[in-house]
Amino acid sequence: MPKSKAAAGKPAAGAKLRVKQVRSGIGRPALHRRTLVAIGLRHHQDVVEVSDSPAVRGMLFQVRHLVEVTPAGEK
Repeated sequence: MPKSKAAAGKPAAGAKLRVKQVRSGIGRPALHRRTLVAIGLRHHQDVVEVSDSPAVRGMLFQVRHLVEVTPAGEK
């Protein structure tokens, strides 16, 4: 039985994302720098694991040019 369209875009329960900051926040708008801090990234090349939720995905979309995102199970 195929999944419904509504369930297709939802993250799996307990899913984690590995986020690595690949570009500096220096010279970026204050909103981008505050978003990096809210995600948990304090330094360039810092790596954190965050839960996969719509709020976190929105933050990652805002700073997508500064970070790399991979599923937490992969390296």
